[in-house]
Amino acid sequence: MNITRKPSEPRAPGESKGHIIFRLLPYWPLFLGLFVIAIIGSLIYLNITPPIYESNARILINERKVDDALKSSDPMASTLNTKQTVDNEREVIISNPIVYKVVEDLGLYSSVFKKERLADVVMYKTAPLKIIVQNPNSLIPVKNTTFTIEKGNVVIDGKKYPFDRWLKMPYADLMFRLNPAYKAADGDKFSFTLTSPKKVVASIVQNIKVTEANKLSTILNVSLLDQDKYRAEDILNDILHVYSSSAIEEHNLLAANTQEFINKRLMSVEKELLDIESKLQNYRSKTGAIDLGTQGKLYLENVSVNDQKVGEINMQLSVLNQVESYVKSKDLTGGIVPSTAGINDPGLSQMVKDIYELQLTAESLRKTTGENNPMVVAYTDQINKIKPQILQNLRNQRNSLSASRNNLSGTTNNYSSVLQSMPETERNLVDINRQQQIKSGIYTFLLQKKEETALSYITNGSDSKVISKAESSEFPVSPKRKMVLLASIFGAGILGIAFVSVKEGMRRNVMFQSEIKSLTSLSVIAEISTNSSKNYIVIGSQQRTLIAEQFRSLRTTLHFLGIGKKNKRVMVTSAIAGEGKSFVASNLAVTLAMTGKKVALLDFDLNHPTLHHKFNLKQTIGISEYLEGKATEADIIQPSLINENLSVLLTGKLPADPAELIMNGRAEQLLNYLEVDFDFIIVDVPPVGPVSDAYILAPICDATLFVVRHAYTPKVFVERIDENIRLNNLPNPAIVFNAVAQRGFGKNNYGYGYGSGMVYGGTYDQKLIE
Repeated sequence: MNITRKPSEPRAPGESKGHIIFRLLPYWPLFLGLFVIAIIGSLIYLNITPPIYESNARILINERKVDDALKSSDPMASTLNTKQTVDNEREVIISNPIVYKVVEDLGLYSSVFKKERLADVVMYKTAPLKIIVQNPNSLIPVKNTTFTIEKGNVVIDGKKYPFDRWLKMPYADLMFRLNPAYKAADGDKFSFTLTSPKKVVASIVQNIKVTEANKLSTILNVSLLDQDKYRAEDILNDILHVYSSSAIEEHNLLAANTQEFINKRLMSVEKELLDIESKLQNYRSKTGAIDLGTQGKLYLENVSVNDQKVGEINMQLSVLNQVESYVKSKDLTGGIVPSTAGINDPGLSQMVKDIYELQLTAESLRKTTGENNPMVVAYTDQINKIKPQILQNLRNQRNSLSASRNNLSGTTNNYSSVLQSMPETERNLVDINRQQQIKSGIYTFLLQKKEETALSYITNGSDSKVISKAESSEFPVSPKRKMVLLASIFGAGILGIAFVSVKEGMRRNVMFQSEIKSLTSLSVIAEISTNSSKNYIVIGSQQRTLIAEQFRSLRTTLHFLGIGKKNKRVMVTSAIAGEGKSFVASNLAVTLAMTGKKVALLDFDLNHPTLHHKFNLKQTIGISEYLEGKATEADIIQPSLINENLSVLLTGKLPADPAELIMNGRAEQLLNYLEVDFDFIIVDVPPVGPVSDAYILAPICDATLFVVRHAYTPKVFVERIDENIRLNNLPNPAIVFNAVAQRGFGKNNYGYGYGSGMVYGGTYDQKLIE
């Protein structure tokens, strides 16, 4: 009968699905220490790490596409309107010039701190003073400069500095301004830092995010992370204010330049118109010319129309000349950008506007970053690329206008030849009237554009609208106390599990029943706890100890091996010496004898016998003498002196060749003899590793108990059990897990328990003598 466990069979006693959890329980002090350290560490981290708040604001962007303005019949539309999209404005909001202006407005290059617990807490609204630097760009950064306020003075390193005065300090020319709302006792310690504005700008840009509220809207959500919630709100509100103001200023500047250009043209045209009107008045007074003939009027009207067109062409040529002069000038910002009024070329208007905006941006960057800044060079390259395109466009339009003017002039000459027959006086009068009409039309057009430009300048407002001012979160978004605590505890658990796994993985000996199951297909039918007493026999009629109950359980489990009335022989062996096979065999025999059954315990370990020590008996004649034919069965059977139903057969004098002696056939005769008078026969044989005696006796036995000792038996020997059984045909083998240490929270806790197979805690101290 073979009881090798298969996956489909029910689990034998000693197996459990929760062995991993029970494996970790013996290390509860380690985990407790790690958890305590993790909690303390996380609390220290939370105390030294300043909280971070999130502030959010929303702004509505009205998209405006320049293509619509270019298609308009009004040539001034492209000059006063610029392209504006959500994607562009998102980048403009966090651009360096805007953020730099905010840093200067709020004085963010200086910060005041106060020591609270383990961390320096930034003071913004509650700071005792404000530090104003005269030239922030030239300051030398300093950190953690301690100061106190005593008797109306700022004390730094023992030196007193007054308030509201410019002071020459080693790091900058600055002024201390007292916060009247702050009340503190003299001697309170504070500290301040001065940081380069460029670094502050970079930090704000890094911590600010501009995202679309959703894909279908033009609302932008602007958020900022900062240590102080009020400072974050002020920064966001000022960013949106500066952004809106800069858009208005840019639009107004462009409108002002256009208006100034129109005013200059109006003055020139008005003077010319007055001269013509005066000339007409003088001519009429001198010649008395009052009316023209019907035929003369017809020709003159045609000539007038042509001359008017020529005048418009001349005005356009004049505008082109001014644009060309402006583009060819070395410094485009030195003068006023010429208007392209009267030029029906939206492309030219857009290019003039683009080159003007690029020059303004380049000049702004040149003032803050320097001449050789890569962005300034890039803008200069773009200007140089646009100039040739404008000049080429001007040449093309000039050629076209000149051709048109020549054509009109030819037509006018034809009309003039017809008018030669008319009186010279009438002809001169018509010429003067024609000039008056041309100048009057130009003057009217310029007046209209002047009013439109003025209206645009006066009514101009920002294309964006702040729909939600900055508002900070009530609680810090970082660090999150619960997350930090949970993460630290989780990390401590992972570290503890890793430590236990590495430690247990490095062991070469069997520690857990689960390891036995993974190394062999044999079932573990019993677990015997470690014996902490000095007694070799741990079971008796009055003993109710855990180890005694375990041997009783082993006695009950023998029926799994087919041991009963017909099959009485149980062989007890192990892989190597010291695993407690004799201890198991002795106590199992006593346990069986306590049921009233007659039990024979044979010490067949003819190499290293130990049963006589366990029963406190003296070696006389024994199995060796019987095998040699020098004694009979009755001569070697002796009482155990522990239980009247238990008889012991000792080894006697150790032979020189035990294996050959066992093979002479008398061992089987001895077992057959004992089988008649005894109900159970327990045979203690040598370990299978050093000698082969167990394999010789195996064919004459009915079952095999293979003893594996906790923390002692090497895994490699357990791994070879299946192969040894297959080669040597051990009868009905099963494993007894011996010397399992009592571990856990109390002395009465059995580490593996019935059916658990795990170790809880404790130390190994079984005293066995093999």
